[in-house]
Amino acid sequence: MSIVWPAEWENQSAVQLTWPHKDTDWCDVLEEVERCYLELSATITRFQSLIVVAQQKDHVNHVLSDIISSFPIRIVEIENNDTWARDHSGISVIQNEIPRLIDYKFNGWGLKFPSNLDNQITSQIYQAGVFDNNVRYQNALDFVLEGGGIESDGNGTCMVTEACLLSPNRNETYSKESIEERLSQDLGVDRFLWLTHGEILGDDTDSHIDTLARFVSEDTIVYQSCDEQDYECYYSLKMMEEELRTFRTRSGEPYNLVALPWPSVKEEEGERLPATYANFLIINGAVLVPTYNDPMDQKVISILSTLFSDREVIGIDCEVLIKQHGSLHCVTMQYPEGFISLN
Repeated sequence: MSIVWPAEWENQSAVQLTWPHKDTDWCDVLEEVERCYLELSATITRFQSLIVVAQQKDHVNHVLSDIISSFPIRIVEIENNDTWARDHSGISVIQNEIPRLIDYKFNGWGLKFPSNLDNQITSQIYQAGVFDNNVRYQNALDFVLEGGGIESDGNGTCMVTEACLLSPNRNETYSKESIEERLSQDLGVDRFLWLTHGEILGDDTDSHIDTLARFVSEDTIVYQSCDEQDYECYYSLKMMEEELRTFRTRSGEPYNLVALPWPSVKEEEGERLPATYANFLIINGAVLVPTYNDPMDQKVISILSTLFSDREVIGIDCEVLIKQHGSLHCVTMQYPEGFISLN
């Protein structure tokens, strides 16, 4: 059986957002976060289709009215707890040349937050006919897994963190070896790169890989570095950097490692906020980069422009997103080519 788990830089058919609403933790900054989502929607639709899960479809129709008539957008009304589409969406694979959507269980990052409604979103989108007729749905609700916790190189390698995947409040009956066996079976993975270090203060996800280190090609990894020695997680990030140096490509060579500069530590009412530049999104023809009104914003855009010379690298102001401890990649989920057609 052949299973391919595409890398994010491969051709896509759409990106999903789950829209903020007054019954989420965004209620106090709803106008501000909707401006961020509007900018994100307008930018994504320049390059590809957009799916929006909405608590109130009419409201989102109104907010997106200036772009919805010109670009392919599908709004689906589904109740939801929160907006972190990366983690409550399905994972896309190609099995024997047939697109397959795997619906894992989402349990609020290890039972930290309510997730009963979010956990039903993927099946409801599928039942609503958003996906092409040839896409198969796989119920995998016996296993807890978030999209932000796994990273693919498109060629059978999966990069993860032990803090997340071995969290006892996710799959406590699974050992490290049985987790590898399960992901190999579902995703076609035959190589695992496990990080035992790496942490960003304020992150609720138990160190999702997409906040720390990302593949940008089969032989290149970018990662969030830190040069602020007074920062509580400075040594953890330095040890992660050393671990990355020990990783090898499939051919046995060291990875090309590219450090992303450290954004100034952000605080909200004395609480540290988890700003990270590693939380970018790759789409067709572009890379969308979270910015934080920080002096390092333009340096990150320059670094990623060199790595993605064939794509437009665009900064999106995500300062509001880190107020709820996430960023750009966390609120989006891409679907590969052949999964969705809104044209």
